[in-house]
Amino acid sequence: MNLPNRLTIARICIVPAFLIAMLAQDYIGLHYLWALILFLAASYTDHLDGKLARKNGQVTNFGKFMDPLADKILVMSALVCFVQFGLADSWVVIVILAREFLVTGLRMIAAENGRVIAANKWGKAKTVSQIIAISAVLAFQFILELVSLGNLSSFTLGGADGAFILTWFGSFLILISAVFAVISGLVYLVQNIGLVDTTK
Repeated sequence: MNLPNRLTIARICIVPAFLIAMLAQDYIGLHYLWALILFLAASYTDHLDGKLARKNGQVTNFGKFMDPLADKILVMSALVCFVQFGLADSWVVIVILAREFLVTGLRMIAAENGRVIAANKWGKAKTVSQIIAISAVLAFQFILELVSLGNLSSFTLGGADGAFILTWFGSFLILISAVFAVISGLVYLVQNIGLVDTTK
């Protein structure tokens, strides 16, 4: 197994540690900070494995399949945790999840026909928007965690309560990522509509 594929596997392996950091808030101090660090580390492997694969001519079908799968596992783990903590609307996460099921289904059908559907620019834009949104929410919650612990004074932004503004802006960024998810899903569907021909 080449290095890019090992990095992809490493990203999947980081997910359990990320979930522990997210869900064990009663046992881990500054758990949002640890979750943010782990999420950024995992996200960086996404950038690094693709860069190395292209640079060294190590692009493989395994990587084309596992790389987007690793992204999905990481992102959906974070978003489901956000729903549990009230940091994301459930319907937005459902829309994103539905898009992932759609694209995964297309990839499965393509694989049965000896084809591999690689990520396109819309899929990459979706991934980047999700990484930005999730990282921002984690960073915002870390700031608010410091406020709740008394390590940082409460504050206002534009005359409004800082906690409200940060939470609202985080939700807005997740909504934007959902828009990219829908657009990219539709693009994949249109480009591969022949795979779901109902006459066959």
